[in-house]
Amino acid sequence: VNRVANLTLVSSACDVVSTAYASAKESHPYIRSVCDAAEKGVKSVTEATASCVQPVLTALEPHVTAASEYASKGLDKLGEKLPLLQKPVEQIISDTKELMSSRVADAKDAVSS
Repeated sequence: VNRVANLTLVSSACDVVSTAYASAKESHPYIRSVCDAAEKGVKSVTEATASCVQPVLTALEPHVTAASEYASKGLDKLGEKLPLLQKPVEQIISDTKELMSSRVADAKDAVSS
């Protein structure tokens, strides 16, 4: 989970969403009230569940470790095949706009000739 969260694409996407969320909360008092209530609910459920889940996690630790190693190898392969994962969202959007603009210009040139 930490490796996925630390991928440039994932972390920049989280930053974009977090900024939008904070902006929406600041701009709209009703949304802020709903979000605050939801955040408190999630925090309460998380705290209540943590103590119950801990014994299960301890028992499953060897399996979780094996799954983590397998997932790590998969992420290594995925990173090799998709270098896009190492780019921030803003760069991907910019590159996509540039590519689309180029393709449209090429299509216009082809049609006009």
